[in-house]
Amino acid sequence: GADINWVEGRDLWLHDVVANQPDACEPEWVDAEHPLFILYTSGSTGKPKGVQHASGGYLLWAVLTMKWTFDIKPNDIYWCTADIGWITGHTYIAYGPLAVGATQIVFEGVPTYPNAGRFWDMVQRHKATIFYTAPTAIRSLIKAAEADEKIHPKQYDLSSLRLLGSVGEPINPEAWMWYYKNIGQEKCPIVDTFWQTETGGHMISPLPGATPQVPGSCTLPLPGITAAIVDETGNDLPDGTGGILVVKRPWPSMIRTIWNDPERFKKAYFPEEFGGKVYLAGDGAIRNKDTGYFTITGRIDDVLNVSGHRMGTMEIESALVANPI
Repeated sequence: GADINWVEGRDLWLHDVVANQPDACEPEWVDAEHPLFILYTSGSTGKPKGVQHASGGYLLWAVLTMKWTFDIKPNDIYWCTADIGWITGHTYIAYGPLAVGATQIVFEGVPTYPNAGRFWDMVQRHKATIFYTAPTAIRSLIKAAEADEKIHPKQYDLSSLRLLGSVGEPINPEAWMWYYKNIGQEKCPIVDTFWQTETGGHMISPLPGATPQVPGSCTLPLPGITAAIVDETGNDLPDGTGGILVVKRPWPSMIRTIWNDPERFKKAYFPEEFGGKVYLAGDGAIRNKDTGYFTITGRIDDVLNVSGHRMGTMEIESALVANPI
């Protein structure tokens, strides 16, 4: 490396600075509603929204969902592959694992470098027990494994895994089954988690070992989450009918406002056409008549109208993936 010019009064030795610091760091006490962070979202579909979360409720829900969804234990080695700048990286890397004292892997690379076996090599080397990633990553790794036998998951020891998770978008049943068979070796539950930047944490998800699984379905709302499916005027729809996903009652980690834009906050998430009192998720969903399970069909602004039939992106994607051609 290059020589560095030492400037007296500006430059300090780290060991000198650390030597004078106390062993304990006193927390800064704040009100429960004190803003914790602002995270911008939806920049690709319009003016970015600065989603503001509160300290108390957000941290509470991060802790609860780490325990409920991931069944986190003291001996677990937890790995969420998300970017830390995304809400998943905030809640399930930066805040949740630290708040429950979890041992975790923090990853900065990409799943395909130096080859597409990177994820499975890291699970093998670090003995990860919980693995949480996105369907897009899973689908790309399926293609890579099919193209190169040397980096297929079966070449790695993944026996340490006890729980798998999916986040960020609906996971189509074909990808779910590959994940279950090849990564979980047909013994690991998959928590297919539905939530958003605005919700702060998981909203609809199986509880591992307790909720019977259905590939492609995020199953049931977590305790305290009153999810419902309504039509375009806000009226409840019967089970088995696709519609718009809403949440009817508050939960601890819900968005508090859009930074410096309270009117947009109300219009975007609590629109008057729905009565102004339910949270509009912006996603389409359908609830099974027999099980009550929810399946997310995609964003309501990404619906295609085909001969009068409204079709979500997940439905079309699943049909394409299932086609042998």
